Amino acid sequence: MSIQSKSISVEKASQSKIDQIDFDNLAFGSVFTDHMLVCDFKNGAWELPKIVPYQPISLDPSSKIFHYGQSIFEGMKAYKDKNEDIFLFRPLDNHKRFNISAKRLCIPEIPEDYFMEGLKTLLKLDGEFIPKNEGSSLYIRPFMFATGKGFHASPADEYKFIIACAPSGAYFAGKVKVLIEQTYSRSANGGVGFAKAGGNYAGQFYPTQLAVAKGYNQVIWTDDTEHEYIEEAGAMNIFIRINDTLITGPTSDRILDGITRKSILEIAKDHGINVEVRKITVTEVVQAAKEGTLKEMFGAGTAAVISPISAFGFKDTDYELPELNAPFADKIKKAITDIQYNKSDDTYGWRYKVTK
Repeated sequence: MSIQSKSISVEKASQSKIDQIDFDNLAFGSVFTDHMLVCDFKNGAWELPKIVPYQPISLDPSSKIFHYGQSIFEGMKAYKDKNEDIFLFRPLDNHKRFNISAKRLCIPEIPEDYFMEGLKTLLKLDGEFIPKNEGSSLYIRPFMFATGKGFHASPADEYKFIIACAPSGAYFAGKVKVLIEQTYSRSANGGVGFAKAGGNYAGQFYPTQLAVAKGYNQVIWTDDTEHEYIEEAGAMNIFIRINDTLITGPTSDRILDGITRKSILEIAKDHGINVEVRKITVTEVVQAAKEGTLKEMFGAGTAAVISPISAFGFKDTDYELPELNAPFADKIKKAITDIQYNKSDDTYGWRYKVTK
């Protein structure tokens, strides 16, 4: 069944809260727009999406989200250029990955037009919430979870799809110090590490807090068997520069196929940067740090785009990364954000304009 924006019912908020938002001092994802999109899956089919005022959700205590964790999400952003036009960045890739996650968690997939038409309708309604300050954007959180009732261990028969938005400032401020994890694992072969499942992130919190207690900001995740292969940095993909070669691990059952990651790979190649997609060991990284050939490490994801790493810890030793005059991270981040904010030509076809 195909829908258009006119098929989506809209219930407007009785009073806007936009005047309560300090757009010059935005934390990340802590204040929200006036509306949200809601769509329910019942009786084996998706109902029509609807836009309603942002509000709490009421659920039965036996809803399966509470007991069996059927929950997925995506992270996206909307941007405004100097002409007040609204843009998204590779939204169809987000939709595709959303459904990959849904399938892995036995959740019904959401049709593309429900996702895109619903999102565009929401953005047109709440477009004034998109910040105009440099580095700020409207963070968009599509998510889906099981609402079907019952304590029996089986997939639910009802689900709820929601898109909520939050005007946000920068996700990270400055560089981060990370600890290479040698005990805990983020995911395992055959698991759900490649999906944006809520449980993946819940399982990260405890090891991350242990690292924070030692003076680090985040964890670098390693493989689940030998803890020898570098996989991700916190909730982001990771890139490592040795000499003038940029290296990142291949995607797998354990590693998220990041949209920012894919964008970095293309942009780096087009800027003449030597790129390798291969497994990289902790031993190789530590040795490069000792020899002075380790030039950069950075995380990559929607929220931060690129988050430079200033140092990493391994087996009670900290290794500082050098301060560079023209790091790859800065060059690549500028190329991506210039596309996102409509400041440069988009030769890749990644920028998606939301017609007013």
